[in-house]
Amino acid sequence: MKMSKKGIYDQLTSEYGEKFPAEAAQYAIDHLEWDYSANALAKAKDYSDKMHMSKKGIYDQLISEYGEQFTEEEAQYAIDHVEADWKANALAKAKTYQEDLGMSLSAIYDQLISEYGEQFTEEEAQYAVDHLK
Repeated sequence: MKMSKKGIYDQLTSEYGEKFPAEAAQYAIDHLEWDYSANALAKAKDYSDKMHMSKKGIYDQLISEYGEQFTEEEAQYAIDHVEADWKANALAKAKTYQEDLGMSLSAIYDQLISEYGEQFTEEEAQYAVDHLK
């Protein structure tokens, strides 16, 4: 499942998950030998390939307490090593906004660059808008 250390701990102790006592979960975490940076990289690739997210959007999702809960270092490793075409991701998102929501080009651009939206760079957003049909 390519989880973070915190994500695994939470799953082990959750009343909706495995329901292990905290001590047992901590013992398991302390004795796991795993490459969490590789897990973060795999998640980043999935977010890029399947959801066409921006670099900033993926980073935020990887470190979010409501998301993947990787460390900042693990998330940065993932961002530094993921092979993604950020302009193509922006274009894929822009097409969705155009086809599914009928948004104007300026509204799509604004959504693509918004800190509350997709968080693409201005260059990536402009590329996307310029290449919409």
